[in-house]
Amino acid sequence: MTSEEEEVKQTKTERFAQWLMDRAEKKEEKETSLEALMKFNIFLSIGTLVAVAGATVADYLMMAYLWI
Repeated sequence: MTSEEEEVKQTKTERFAQWLMDRAEKKEEKETSLEALMKFNIFLSIGTLVAVAGATVADYLMMAYLWI
C-alpha cells in the first residue's frame, strides 16, 4: 500500500465519519423540534380544557343566579 492509497482510504473514512456526525446532528434537531411540538400540543390541550371547563362553570353560575 502506498501513502496515496492510505490517504484515499483515510479520506473515505473521514467522509463517512463526517456523514455519520451530520446525520446524528440532523436527528437531534428533529427530536428537538418534535419535543417543542409535543410541549405546544400539551399547552393547547390544557388551554382547551380550561376554556371548556370555564365556560361550563360560567353557564352553571348563570343558571344558579337566574334560578334564585
